[in-house]
Parts: sequence; structure tokens; C-alpha cells
Amino acid sequence: MTESNPKPVKPVESAKAAAPSGGSVLQVERRDFTQLVPENRPRVQSMRGFDESYTDIVDYIIRCTHRIWDERDVGLIYSHYTHNCVAYTTLGTMYDRETHIRDTIQRLVEFPDRRGMAQQVIWRGNDVDGFYTSHMTHGLGRHSEFGSWGKPTGRTFCTRTVAECMILENKIYKEWIVRDNMGPLIQVGVDPQVFAEGLARKKFENGETVLDLAENRRLLGQYPPESEADLSIAHNEGEEQLLRWLHHIYNKRMFGLIRDIYAPNCQWHGPLMRELGGVAAVLQQTMRLVALIPDCAFVPQHICSVDSEEGGTKYALRWTMDGHHMGYGSLGAPTGHHLSVMGVTHFHIRDGKIVDEWVVYDELSMLVQIKLAELQRAA
Repeated sequence: MTESNPKPVKPVESAKAAAPSGGSVLQVERRDFTQLVPENRPRVQSMRGFDESYTDIVDYIIRCTHRIWDERDVGLIYSHYTHNCVAYTTLGTMYDRETHIRDTIQRLVEFPDRRGMAQQVIWRGNDVDGFYTSHMTHGLGRHSEFGSWGKPTGRTFCTRTVAECMILENKIYKEWIVRDNMGPLIQVGVDPQVFAEGLARKKFENGETVLDLAENRRLLGQYPPESEADLSIAHNEGEEQLLRWLHHIYNKRMFGLIRDIYAPNCQWHGPLMRELGGVAAVLQQTMRLVALIPDCAFVPQHICSVDSEEGGTKYALRWTMDGHHMGYGSLGAPTGHHLSVMGVTHFHIRDGKIVDEWVVYDELSMLVQIKLAELQRAA
């Protein structure tokens, strides 16, 4: 198959997660919470160096997240994160375990009834080389305490988050947290413009800057976009096919391919908890993001996949988009400032077609970047 005509083919299914005892690694989608953190379940996956309570890597990430956030055993971070764990978020980076602990405590106090409902975990790896997990949750809660969002409004919110972790011997040593912060701010009644201005001013006072990169990977000199997608991060033919599709759509701007690779009854789940259906909706929402940053380069950074009990294969892709705010949209009139977006997308592909897409990126972080660039320019 050539890149100039990346028509759909049925992807090769990823290998099923075989287990030493003949069992299989848990999947989240069709199970109640008590089934995800069962008692007395035999270990079904080799977990060298992990606590005895964890029976496989999905059980690990679901159970330890629940214990830390819902049971308030925040101190488990000491035994589940390395001291120098780096956590990349849409609004900044945490470089040590203690910062992670402080941030967790502050969030628990500000939103005491928040619950993170696991939606799916897509993973790769083993206990020798290390595991990689992409853990998507729906966070539901109420703004009931004073904190970083200001005076409590008492209003409820729902947001989507993906945490991607690199794990070895019971400890997370690197993490990417992509949270849709804009959605819940709007839902509880906090003005995003004012809130973003405050965050930007703090960053400016701390010496943070927005670097303006004049050239990105999509266009080098006066050459057109790369004709072939970079497949070096793929582990199987299905992942290669998905990377080809996305390169064709985002970097070559061939948006019409969406009509060929999405099922007619596909579902699209996006930022601000938008829930849309059909190919036309996917086409519009995909172009909507590119229109904000029309010179952007779409760069996949990590991909993994698992066979789905619902049929077909589920994929997790972490990506970045880099360019300039040169288009109209939800961020207002174009400012020309540099923008960098970190996102994660989960896809469900069945019979060669995308039937579900969950995409998470943070419009608030984009707004903060614009505000920070304006402060720099004024200075």
C-alpha cells in the first residue's frame, strides 16, 4: 500500500495477553468496579517486583489509582512512584515525587467527592522491560471547596483524562497526564479567560516563556509534507496502518480520507465532553483543531494496542501538535503566537473501520500559552 492511497484494510489484530496461569489480563469496559479490583484473584501475569496484591498490569493501575485517590492513601505514592518521577501535564511539568504528592492532596481537598471512573486501559510491555499503560477516566465531582479555582460554586462537573505511565517493578517512573481542564471550568462557572490570565501571569513571574519555533517537522524548507509516515514507533501492522492514516489526514491535510476509514455509525468523544456521531461530525471536529493551528505538524510519540473483548482492536496514541495560532476558533481571533498541544487519542477499530474515537487535549493550556505570549510581548 502506498502512502498516496492509504485505503482501509483490515488491521492485523494484536496478540492476546497470554497469562502464565492460563487466565487473561483484565479489561475495563464491561466490568463493574468490584470485578476490576477483586479479592483473592490469582496472579495471571508475571509481575516481578510488584506488590503481591496486583494480579496483572491493568489491576495494578486501576487498584493503585483507586487506593491513592478514592481511599485517600496518598502516601502510597512513595511506594508507587520513583523519587525523580517526571510527570508531564498540559499546564506544566512536575519533576519529583513530593510535588506529585502536594498536587494530589490539593486536588483531593478542592474536590472531595470527585471520583475517577476508569473507562479503559490500553497497555504494552512486560515485567522485565517495563510496562506502558494508557489509562482513560471520566472524572465526576463538585466544586465544593476553596482552592485553585477560587470560591466554590457548588456546581458539578465531568471531565475526561488520560494518564500514560511507564512502570517497572511497582514504580511509575515517567507519566504523561492529559486532562481536559477547560471543560470543568466552564461547567462550574469559572471564567476561562480570567483563570488563564492568572495562570499565565504566575508563569511569567516565575520566568517561564513560550518558545517560538519558526519551523516544524511537517515542512522542511520549501519541501511538501513527508510523503511517508514515520512508522518507527509501531509494533504491528495495525499500528502502522493507523499511523499512515493519521499522517495522511493531519500532515498531508487529506481530510477526505475520514469518509473511508470511519464507520458510518462511528462515535466521537472529544474535549468539553462533546459526544458526537457520524462521519460528518468527525470530519468537522478534526478540521476544527487543525484550523486553529493551520501550520501545525502532527507528531505521534507513542502507540500501543490490545485486542478488545468487544471485538476488534483498541489503540492508544500519544501525540503533539506544534505550530502557530493563525486561525479563528474557540480561542478567539488569531494572535500568531506559537502553540504546542499534547494529546492522547484512543481508537476502537473493528472490521477495518474506526467505530469509536476518544480524543483528549486541553484548550485551557492553549489559552494560557496565548496569554503568556502576550505578556512576553508587552514586556
